[in-house]
Amino acid sequence: MTQAMVQVDGLIRRYAGRAVIENLSFAVQPGEILGLVGPDGAGKTTTLRILAGVLPADSGGARVAAQDVLHDPEAVKSVISYMPQHFGLYEDLTVDENIRFYAELFEVAAAAREQRARELLAACGMTPFRRRLAGQLSGGMKRKLGLVCALIHSPQVLLLDEPTTGVDPVSRRELWGILYSLVFGGVTVLISTAYFDEAERCHRLLLLHRGRQLFWGTPAELKGMLPGAVLSIASTDPERLRAALAGADGLLSAMAMGDALHVVVNEPARRIPELRTRLEAAHLAFDGITTVAATVEDVFAYMVSREPDQRGRRP
Repeated sequence: MTQAMVQVDGLIRRYAGRAVIENLSFAVQPGEILGLVGPDGAGKTTTLRILAGVLPADSGGARVAAQDVLHDPEAVKSVISYMPQHFGLYEDLTVDENIRFYAELFEVAAAAREQRARELLAACGMTPFRRRLAGQLSGGMKRKLGLVCALIHSPQVLLLDEPTTGVDPVSRRELWGILYSLVFGGVTVLISTAYFDEAERCHRLLLLHRGRQLFWGTPAELKGMLPGAVLSIASTDPERLRAALAGADGLLSAMAMGDALHVVVNEPARRIPELRTRLEAAHLAFDGITTVAATVEDVFAYMVSREPDQRGRRP
């Protein structure tokens, strides 16, 4: 069996006596994309910072590219690249000058740097902008330049902390195209995101909530864990519908999604007429109830709804 490129076992990190990361265990194979998925405060950034060797853990084990990150964090830094949410581009330097700066930090030879820069800039569609100041780039182009700088030394593992936050849809798609090309070349990618639609693009997912690991596996495996079916109830006011359906028989979870309420129920054929009757009795307008395919967000909402609250009680 191929040795995991990233192996984490029982990882724990505390802040002020509170566990921010609690007993995480997962593995990432070479040439795989792992998505760290969850809301703000879930522990995504802390996990990536520990794996990058910039933050110590309190206990557990973590190996990246066969290096023991917790006992020798410096050893891992030559084989990884870590791109935090606010990557340190120098806005008064040009695109080329930023790339040269990071190449020199990683001691990349000039000839290799130029060839690598040409390849990466072409892949990002940024070749025409080599002489433009970084401060004059759009948000999406700055993220792509950050990715070029992070990749200039050909790392084995790429750690990305929410690289598409605040980026327009076209740039998001382009960034993902670049990630897939890296994976085809054998690079292992760990990417954190709060966008559940991006989770569908990953080979495996690590779902986090309040520092706890809810799930690790493929998106298909995650969706297979849902114990019922997902119903979509179209409405201009899904929150009112959610309040009206609270406590309904067979209702496992409910979440407003745009102009619809998504509910998970245990017996859809039986529950659809029951839910319709309940909404009509409450005189709430809706445009029909249909069965839809489960998404990562649907399953995440269900799993969170099953989590005990801070007093240890389940909803």
